[in-house]
Amino acid sequence: MKNLSNSLVRRVFTAHIALSLTFAYSCSPRATESSQQALSQKEYTLASPDKSITVAFELKNSKPVYAINKGGELVLEESKLGVVMADEDFSTSLTLESVSEVETVQDSYELVHGKRSKVTYNAKQQVFHLKNPKGTPMDVIFNVSDDGVAFRYYFPGEAGGRKQITQELTSYNFPESAKAWLQPMSDAKSGWSETNPSYEEPYIQESAVGTPSPIKAGWVYPALFKSGNSWVLVTEAALDGSYCATRLHPQSSGGEYAVAFPQEQEVMPGGALKPESTFPWYSPWRVVTVGSLKTIVESTLGTDVAKPAINIDKSFIKPGNATWSWALLKDDSIVYNVQKRFIDYAADMNWSYCLVDVNWDRKIGYDKIKELADYGKKKNVGLLLWYNSSGSWNSTEYSPKSALLTHEVRVKEFSRLRDMGIKGVKIDFFGGDGQSVIQYYLDILKDAADYQLLVNFHGATLPRGWQRTYPHLMTVEAVKGFEMITFEQNVADVAPAHMAMLPYTRNAFDPMDFTPLSLHEIPNIKRRTTTGYEVALPVIFLSGVQHFAETPRGMAHVPTYVKDYLRQVPAAWDETIFIDGYPGKLAIIARRTGNRWYVAGINGENQEKTVQVDLSFIGQKSGELITDGTEWNSFSKKQLNLAQGQTQQLVMKPNGGFVMVF
Repeated sequence: MKNLSNSLVRRVFTAHIALSLTFAYSCSPRATESSQQALSQKEYTLASPDKSITVAFELKNSKPVYAINKGGELVLEESKLGVVMADEDFSTSLTLESVSEVETVQDSYELVHGKRSKVTYNAKQQVFHLKNPKGTPMDVIFNVSDDGVAFRYYFPGEAGGRKQITQELTSYNFPESAKAWLQPMSDAKSGWSETNPSYEEPYIQESAVGTPSPIKAGWVYPALFKSGNSWVLVTEAALDGSYCATRLHPQSSGGEYAVAFPQEQEVMPGGALKPESTFPWYSPWRVVTVGSLKTIVESTLGTDVAKPAINIDKSFIKPGNATWSWALLKDDSIVYNVQKRFIDYAADMNWSYCLVDVNWDRKIGYDKIKELADYGKKKNVGLLLWYNSSGSWNSTEYSPKSALLTHEVRVKEFSRLRDMGIKGVKIDFFGGDGQSVIQYYLDILKDAADYQLLVNFHGATLPRGWQRTYPHLMTVEAVKGFEMITFEQNVADVAPAHMAMLPYTRNAFDPMDFTPLSLHEIPNIKRRTTTGYEVALPVIFLSGVQHFAETPRGMAHVPTYVKDYLRQVPAAWDETIFIDGYPGKLAIIARRTGNRWYVAGINGENQEKTVQVDLSFIGQKSGELITDGTEWNSFSKKQLNLAQGQTQQLVMKPNGGFVMVF
């Protein structure tokens, strides 16, 4: 254990024994100087409703710090709090003016798509009212729930003009024995046509904490750690346009990971990079999920603290599956006859949408797209259209380009799409995480809602709970997805382990447009996953619209029972249960829609595994198992009749998988 404040460590370790806190000093904002000094010297502990998680807060040498305990074990050691503004410092020389009483936070909400449709959030909240030497107040608000800790900063009152935060000191300080599963952040303006950052780097798995990022831009969220007996997932939520998106600093000496701001190029032309706002001002929530892997996979903490849904008519928001020609057939497939064939394919598979990708405006044209939309409507298939978000910030040439840059042009374009019967848009090639780019995302979402268009962001940032606030945001890429497999064999080679990472990290809270499902051939690429692995992915991966990569030609080689499963697999879920797994090695997850359960598993390692699948939560039911056959690219099917509380033993092939439907 690192050298820590003895008082804070002692407080955290004993918190699970003495969880109730009695304040010996006034909580009035007008506390006397002596009581203020005493307040600043106190250590405070806030416990979760079930008492399993505690967060400790104190001012140490007039600097705010915190630590997190789970079940009597320190999972986050003394970590920093505070921000620095251009004209004021809220990181040092602070006084604690007062501390609120502990309050109960309760919230119930619904998600249109995701791991759970009806969600309840319960937490304990406490607010620490601080002041800097100028007398300007800053609050630190802590929420502690049974699955983790969320905290944020609040600046009350009214400021004379806009304030800018130049640095946030928030850190996550892990014991040096902890391990990390992290994805590096790509440098701005790097990569193809200067389109980075796009959250598309490979994960570095099970490294020692403190290992520097290989890329100077840092590490992305969600960031996964194993600290003692607990797993910890770090992310942020409630990003509302008044703050930039953040990441973790590339250097983490001793295992202390600090919040970092985007690189200077990550802005709209002439727009803000770092956080700027007037008071009152809330920062985004810093979210720390703590518990077992079951906690991580089943938690909704990333949406629990997101902003509630905007007031819109949700009747147009319909999760579903989609055909997508570009995944395997690329640019040459974006022509009228091929897209008509993919509409027929979607209709045959009972899928809701067909995505028409790049250059449709030049190669098909608005009038013929309207014909395709009308044709799809007769077959109950909606059309989704691709757009290039870019203005001048990269050198991409795909079109339509620069058609969404301002509110005025968006209104014109979205109005036209609505009149054509288009159901949604896929928007690509965003410019980073600066505050002005974040505002651009939100402006698009607000305007799309007015014209009842579904939204899919590509070449994009992590959505950070936006799908709760803007329920028509169906999915976001922000992952090294299937298209990267089609480009490079080395990406395909590590894909089994990479995909087995995603339920614990990228896809833990937010929808992910990985675009799964390759069942036959990938041109010029040897697929390393089995067909059993591939058919499990629509259940393993969460996306409000699941864009399937397989073509009509490839699907023609698939048995009827596999097609029938794919015709019915949902894109939204009522319940999720984690059964077994380990990041990068194994994921077995059950999801329910209505009274139907889907249980899927993927083996991320190139070795055979025998697994015991606990199905006791399903009860006595009959079902079907689809898994790998004896030959490459083949399937097998087995009928299942579950007894009450039964466990099913399965043999998973190397890089193999399965799906069960009850």
